[in-house]
Amino acid sequence: MYFNEDHEALRALVKRFVDKEINPYVDEWEKSSMPLHEVFPKLGELGLFGIRYDPAYGGQGLDDWFDTVFLEELGHIKAVGAQASILVQTHLATPALHEFGSEHLKKTWLEPAIAGRLVSALAITEPGAGSDVAALRTRAVRDGDEYVINGSKLFITNAVQADFLTLLARTGDKPGYHSFGLFVVPTDSPGFVVSKELDKLGWRCSNTAELFFDDLRVPAENLIGEEGEGFIYQMKQFQYERFSSLPISYVTARDMIDMTVDYIKQRIVFGKPLITRQVLRHRLADWVTQIECLKQLTYHIVRMKMDKRDATREISMGKLMAGRMLREVADGCLQMFGGMGYMNENPITRYWRDGRLASIGAGADEIMSEIIARMEGF
Repeated sequence: MYFNEDHEALRALVKRFVDKEINPYVDEWEKSSMPLHEVFPKLGELGLFGIRYDPAYGGQGLDDWFDTVFLEELGHIKAVGAQASILVQTHLATPALHEFGSEHLKKTWLEPAIAGRLVSALAITEPGAGSDVAALRTRAVRDGDEYVINGSKLFITNAVQADFLTLLARTGDKPGYHSFGLFVVPTDSPGFVVSKELDKLGWRCSNTAELFFDDLRVPAENLIGEEGEGFIYQMKQFQYERFSSLPISYVTARDMIDMTVDYIKQRIVFGKPLITRQVLRHRLADWVTQIECLKQLTYHIVRMKMDKRDATREISMGKLMAGRMLREVADGCLQMFGGMGYMNENPITRYWRDGRLASIGAGADEIMSEIIARMEGF
């Protein structure tokens, strides 16, 4: 209904890459982090970092249905941390650069990022500013042909291996949302410090860090778009990030269910396979119903995006639904595995740990609910 032969060819390409270049190594990467400078050039060579981006910078110039296919296949990666590191490059750190960056910035930073030669990270969150982005305190002060950046960032995915950051900083003191700038910050700049690599509950394939900026100077030409509009650019960029979680979530949830069904078909309890227990079968039926609802909402969002309509409300609904669903499915599947579900050797434990962040990252459930409530006029 939605996908033609070209879409399915892309699906097959991504599936082959995931099966050959990612899933066989996730157990190893859970211990040492995904080697982005080894993996990303392979993704770049296949054109997978620039599906929606302008061919002038190495992109494919394809539409949102192709992007959805790509995201669905990423959902089959057996570690959400590896999914996250790839999404930072495609849906977090580069959309504003592609949409609002100058020709110089696109040629210097976007083009090599699409090729996988440079690793990017998105630096927004701070110790005192998470969901409340407008509360951030990192400051960029204009000094001639440069900006001087001071402050810190927290929970930054890919930061340990990143070659550049897309960083949001305060450029003025006026109240409201027009006192921020979005900058490209090379990580080899004097004054950049990875203060600490963080030890997380989940997403262990991806590196996450706390960063400090001490009189770090960047050329004024590293400002993305106009000074004062960085917050607005970032809010638009959040829509790409939040949307990206939807296809991945319903595919990941279905993979968890399929894995669990295979187990409870074989697990004999009181003389019968667990799959014969009505309570479990009905619980599974509820989950696949939720998955189908999220999938159809996602396809509706894609249609809206293709029509250039604002899908903020629907994306917020999908993000809220996806986070809750992943938590419920992961916890319920672990329960069906029983004691085996509590063993780290069982992949369901990784899904359980990884899935919890879906209701926190890219805007917590409470933020999504507030966005929805405001848009409904409540």
